[in-house]
Amino acid sequence: MSEMNRKTGIIGKKLGMTQVFAENGNVSVVTLIEAGPCAVIQVKTVERDGYAAVKLGFQEIIKTKRVNKPMKGMFDKISQKPHKLLREFRLNAAGSGNEQALKVGDVVTVAGFAVGDVVKVSGKTKGKGFQGVMKRHNYRGGPGSHGSMFNRAPGSIGASSFPSRVWKNTGLPGHMGAVRVTVSNLRVIDVKPEQNLLIIKGAVPGPTGNIVEITK
Repeated sequence: MSEMNRKTGIIGKKLGMTQVFAENGNVSVVTLIEAGPCAVIQVKTVERDGYAAVKLGFQEIIKTKRVNKPMKGMFDKISQKPHKLLREFRLNAAGSGNEQALKVGDVVTVAGFAVGDVVKVSGKTKGKGFQGVMKRHNYRGGPGSHGSMFNRAPGSIGASSFPSRVWKNTGLPGHMGAVRVTVSNLRVIDVKPEQNLLIIKGAVPGPTGNIVEITK
């Protein structure tokens, strides 16, 4: 079971950040993630679906009346309890080896991770709303005194006679944050299977309570 987890990935919830001390006294800033248990909802194969993947479910829904009929029918068909979150993890192209041992009804836990594993974590960043160019693009801004009236403004975006339009990707005010981001090369500091807890060195995307996906 642990080997299957190592191949598949897992869904988790960010609990917050803290620090841990090593035996030599070094301190590390870490993120606590409640990962799993995740039920295997569907296994896709190259022959049937064109690619190999496994769909995991996270957080069982207690009140089944909140599940719509299509979702309820899908879960009833596989004799599984409805789950609030579903995420799909791609397997290797062949879908062979230990990955093929996964089947509907299996449970993926943090037991498949070990101290020292290098993982990547994907999630949605904090939403910042509508922001100006200084916060959104780190513009320096203009003078803040003597009536310059050009303190936090973006400045000219004109292009004269050619090409007589605003260039693509020009830094302008707009919506900031709330986008999917993946942080790679994070190291697992500790694993606590009895608490479904992963302790990862460094920061992961999103605020406390954010749903993330951890893969190797």
